[in-house]
Amino acid sequence: MQGYFANRSVAERCHILKMLEAQAKAEHYSYHTPGHKRKGYDITELGYSDNLACPRGVILSAQQDIAEILGADASYLLTDGSTAGVLSMLYALKSLGCRTVSAFTASHKSFFSGCLLTGLQPVLLETPMGANGLPRKICGEDVLEGVEGADALFLTSPDYYGNVADLKAIQAMCKKHGKYLVVDGAHGGHLHYNCALYAGAYADMWVDGVHKSLPALTQGAVVSAQKPCVEALCAAVDIFRTTSPSYPIMASVEYAVKYPQNAWLEGFVHGLKKEKPYLYAGEDYTKLCVFAADGFAMEQAAIAEGIYPEFATEQLVCFYLSPAQGKEEIDRLVAFLERANEQGLLLAEKDVHSNPAPVEICQTEGYETEKTPLLEAEGRIAARVCGLFPPCLPLIRKGERITAEKIQALEKGANVFGVENGKILVHKDL
Repeated sequence: MQGYFANRSVAERCHILKMLEAQAKAEHYSYHTPGHKRKGYDITELGYSDNLACPRGVILSAQQDIAEILGADASYLLTDGSTAGVLSMLYALKSLGCRTVSAFTASHKSFFSGCLLTGLQPVLLETPMGANGLPRKICGEDVLEGVEGADALFLTSPDYYGNVADLKAIQAMCKKHGKYLVVDGAHGGHLHYNCALYAGAYADMWVDGVHKSLPALTQGAVVSAQKPCVEALCAAVDIFRTTSPSYPIMASVEYAVKYPQNAWLEGFVHGLKKEKPYLYAGEDYTKLCVFAADGFAMEQAAIAEGIYPEFATEQLVCFYLSPAQGKEEIDRLVAFLERANEQGLLLAEKDVHSNPAPVEICQTEGYETEKTPLLEAEGRIAARVCGLFPPCLPLIRKGERITAEKIQALEKGANVFGVENGKILVHKDL
């Protein structure tokens, strides 16, 4: 990794960015797309710009560099976000002969969409929860049923709270049973600095949502594979990836993957998590999760000071960090949290207790659907997945009986999915 930065800046090491900078200075009259007629670096496939669909020049060089850095046999740039990577990985599994794939119920909505599109049958595992109401770290014993009962295992690591799965043990289990291991690492692009935590050190296929935790433009991502899956993934990416990729996004992804590690920030945050009882001690330093007496009120208090967190739930506020952040920004956040703690707005993790009732999924095949006001939906059976956005995890699953508590959470959330104009899709006569 360090060889990429010897005597040259990150930008100088980025093939696509250097090409864009050189051409931006050249005389160029645009009689091609896009319609804004070449404003800045936003261009299309031209004689000098290479083509993501069949890369031979700067894009090929960028992807080769990225694969080397990430430890992959092949890596593919995405300008459609991690969702395109998840869909591509699931399609690749189908073409490799898989019929079933196991995953935890707290998987991103793109997993469920991908199964619907590809025809893969999901084998759902209940997400193991901690006493604090958060999903806990996934261990080998948690996936045994899924590994034995499906053709492939789909994991999220790290999750949205900073838990990193025990990938080494899980990889060994998958190899023993001859099953594919696929990882949604959308929130872990920065973990390639630490191979022990990085999905690419263990998975057959994985996606990095580079824009989520590294300095890349929104929608910038990379999906990667090791040799047994390279051809299948390449064919799948060609289906799900846009034919009009953004060159600025591609350049930013290459830049972000080559961005240097922020060792100071990592060490500081790990120390902070050990010191402050109101912080959740996940292994991923970029997820700073704060327990609060009222998470939604805490979120608004932060916003009032110009501090915008990633998301909030009833007793949690999550602040996402990046190696691109400097000490001044971190000091500002820490000072805000200390003031909030002094005002009694925060809770120690040991004081947070949650005992969610087990979820029963009803058989809904053959029943018609209708939309009903969310506030009148208690006791009805949901006909689609819905939840808070972000983190875009199912709060209510398809076939689940809707409770008053979950209606209240959806009402309080600033952004939700699965609810349109205050109405939710439910099944009739159930």
